[in-house]
Amino acid sequence: MPPASAAARLARPRPARLSLATLLDDRGAVRVDDAAEALHLSKAQLADTAGLAREVFQKASRRDSPKAQSRIREMLEIIALVQGWAGGPAQALAWYRAEPIPAFGGRTAEALVKSGQASAVRDYVDHLATGGYA
Repeated sequence: MPPASAAARLARPRPARLSLATLLDDRGAVRVDDAAEALHLSKAQLADTAGLAREVFQKASRRDSPKAQSRIREMLEIIALVQGWAGGPAQALAWYRAEPIPAFGGRTAEALVKSGQASAVRDYVDHLATGGYA
C-alpha cells in the first residue's frame, strides 16, 4: 500500500484516544507507520520527537532495535498517560514537546525521554494523576 500523502493524513479524523495496544504488532513491537499516523507525524518527525536519528525507521533492523523500540514506546506511553487531562492525543503531544516541567528544572517530557529519564516522567505523571502537586 503506498504511503498516504500529507493532505490525506490531515483529512483523516484524529483518534479520540491514543491506545498503545492498538499500535503494537503480534510480537509487541511498535508499528512505526501506525504510530506516526496516529500522531499525524511523518516517520522522521516521530524519530526526532523520540530522540532518534531521522533515518532509524528506514531499515527494519534499526526500526526493530531494542533502543528504537524502547524510546518510541516510552514516548507513546507518556502521551497516552497525559491525553486524558491534556484533551486528546494532539494536545498530549504538544504538552510532551513544549511544556516545561518545573519539577525537572523546566525541561520538557521530550527532553527528559531523550536523555533516558522516561521513568521519571512516568512517575511524575502518575504523581499528578493521584492528586499530587506539580
